[in-house]
Amino acid sequence: MGGSIILVEHGCLTTAVSPQALDERTIDQADFDWLARVTVPGTDGPTTLFRRDGPLRLKAGSHVGVVETPGGTVVEILPKHHDDTVPVAETRRLLGRMIEAALDLPAREVGEAHLSLFESPLSEWVARRFLDALDRLLKRGLRSDYLRVEEEQRYLRGQLDVATQLRQPPGRAHRFQIRHDVFSSDRPENRLLKSALVSIGSRTRNAANWRLARELLVALYELPSSANPTDDFKRWSSDRLMAHYEPVRPWCELVLGRRTPLSVSGRWRGISMLFPMEKLFERYVEASLRCTLPPNAVLKSQSASRHLCVYEEKGFFQLRPDLSLTLGDQRWILDAKWKRLDASNRDNRFGLSQSDFYQMFAYGQKYLDGVGDLVLVYPWTSRFRAALGPFRFSDTMRLWAIPFDLEARRLCALDRNLTTVLPLFADYPK
Repeated sequence: MGGSIILVEHGCLTTAVSPQALDERTIDQADFDWLARVTVPGTDGPTTLFRRDGPLRLKAGSHVGVVETPGGTVVEILPKHHDDTVPVAETRRLLGRMIEAALDLPAREVGEAHLSLFESPLSEWVARRFLDALDRLLKRGLRSDYLRVEEEQRYLRGQLDVATQLRQPPGRAHRFQIRHDVFSSDRPENRLLKSALVSIGSRTRNAANWRLARELLVALYELPSSANPTDDFKRWSSDRLMAHYEPVRPWCELVLGRRTPLSVSGRWRGISMLFPMEKLFERYVEASLRCTLPPNAVLKSQSASRHLCVYEEKGFFQLRPDLSLTLGDQRWILDAKWKRLDASNRDNRFGLSQSDFYQMFAYGQKYLDGVGDLVLVYPWTSRFRAALGPFRFSDTMRLWAIPFDLEARRLCALDRNLTTVLPLFADYPK
């Protein structure tokens, strides 16, 4: 019971003693049965995290992250972004960069101690980033504020609540109903930090994280944990006096499950930090492009101004391309797809999907009026190093399939003529 298992996307879990494939891992029967029932939120309702692939096998989907079973087994699912075997620490480091960029989390210089954390699961990396941010905040000091207290005392302090005092029964006339202000650090932001810290202290398996969490808990010992995190997050203040709280907030939201990571359904609430890889890749591409585009370029995400058709003056089937780029009088529609292509496999159409082409054709007709260039963005691999295209829908509308380098965070184009069509791409000799 317990332990940890590392999988890649679409890898398999099995109850067999000896796995039959390189991407298979053995798991206990009780954990196997529980994971078979786990569901995660989806666009069309809850979907299973693992699907059955026979009586003894469960196959992972496209979610990456960490999930803990009631038996204490931690299953870590990492992205499969390369054709060959990539060291686990390198994959974790890449996933961390993608999460930081996609969620717009505060970046930090990576030192030797920080790099060693990638030997631990993703949850430990997130825990350490939160602990480091909280440690820096505590060195600057917690923000306190005046709180109104209404209570009954034997002495008079502050302001007498006359209306309540007049309603006192005769036997309690000697007790005072008072109102006064107390300068206290018991405020929503601090309660949320305490809740996140308690959560990490009880779940971390990393000795350094546990030690730092215990040290920080001493500083927050007198504070209560948040009884209603949803309400407290709504009351989180963003004024200039709270500026030093901003770096820790996104990590606090990540730890308490208030951001993109999904929570598994069911009664068990162990470690759960799951990301839909398609959305993570889409946001990573967007964040990377924003860092490289010229100042006069306009990049919009999830445009929703067009519909596939109109019925009785009402739009039907909204079209939402991932990205819309405008530069001067030129415009492009981009869609990011987390799928590995094979540029040498022409017989299988390089792995391109016909439904994706239909989708892009509709985008081109409605957003570009049938004139211009469309781009499908896929992750760069050793089998997909250069742009594919153009695929001509007509004499005036073309589609390109472009690789995106996850490490360099840029689109790649080996065809020099492509830079004249799409000036945001740079030559990328590999």
